Amino acid sequence: MKKAIIVISSLLIILMIFFLNYNNIRKLVYVRNYSEYVEKYAKEENIDPLLCYAIIKAESNFNPNAVSKSGAKGLMQLMDETAKDVATNAIIEYTSNESLFEPEKNIQLGIKYYAQLKSIYNSDVLSLTAYNAGIGNVKKWIDEGIIDDKKEEENIDKIPFEETKNYVRKILKDYNSYKELYS
Repeated sequence: MKKAIIVISSLLIILMIFFLNYNNIRKLVYVRNYSEYVEKYAKEENIDPLLCYAIIKAESNFNPNAVSKSGAKGLMQLMDETAKDVATNAIIEYTSNESLFEPEKNIQLGIKYYAQLKSIYNSDVLSLTAYNAGIGNVKKWIDEGIIDDKKEEENIDKIPFEETKNYVRKILKDYNSYKELYS
């Protein structure tokens, strides 16, 4: 009986410690790595840095050397052609696709690209959809009436690509977690 009381007491102490430190434990999952770059470029583009962290978390889980099956590279998983276009339009120096593995360059280009999408769609849902599925697909879906560029949240369920639908949901969920922890 005495042993059971000790075990139960120990478990209660562990649970208390866990609950008292819950947000600190969550901050181990919802990190803000590369904050010097994220904060700088998000501010320049008037994008919430917490959303940028959620994008990076979803894209690469903060691995600067990440490469997708389709060849997207770095923290924000940019394709070489997209990076070249963004750099050219924004007059940002871009030497080669190897520079996509440089955290600062990748974050600068990724946030600039997201800001360009946001200026087109004026919607986080559609901008995230385009970031994942491409501008051409989003334009097609709007033109065909599959998604409505005036209805933010309703569009998530209408996204034809399951991967993109899950991607947008994940980022918005993570974005809310970042706001809960850091706002």
